[in-house]
Amino acid sequence: MRLMLLRHAKAVKAEGGMRDRDRPLNGRGRSDAAEIAGYMAAHALAPERVLVSSAQRTRETWARMAAAFSTAAQVDYEDALYDARPDAIVSVIKATGGKAASLLVIGHNPGLEDAVGLLIERGGGKHLIDKGLPTAGLVVIDFAAPDWKHMAVGSGRLKEFVTPRLLRSATDKE
Repeated sequence: MRLMLLRHAKAVKAEGGMRDRDRPLNGRGRSDAAEIAGYMAAHALAPERVLVSSAQRTRETWARMAAAFSTAAQVDYEDALYDARPDAIVSVIKATGGKAASLLVIGHNPGLEDAVGLLIERGGGKHLIDKGLPTAGLVVIDFAAPDWKHMAVGSGRLKEFVTPRLLRSATDKE
């Protein structure tokens, strides 16, 4: 099974009486979401199922990404992913992931970044993810479990870590 954890793309700052939950993407966020989706589509990382926090910026991130994939994924908007701790994120995955072979979760920091640390096996080495999960950062983790409810903490193999900045720097070097 493949788990893809994506931090929402860059959002506007909350102003005046704007609730944090209602913050939309800014211009960079809109382009970064499309860029990450293009990368995912080009590298066979299309999700079968998508779990999205109910916040505006996460919903908009998925809306900007969905068109990049040739097949439609089952999408669920989860209030429990908004401002969630890592253990709550793992619980949502186990409870709602079902038997999807590839699951994308779009959420927020610090919970999402901490969930990565909780889920991946550690062989003593350093990972790029140790420096943090920026906006529109994508982490791909593989598990040997038969379904999401049997996913064990610390058993995931980190396969990829991609950010719009890393993609742009790779393109600049070509």
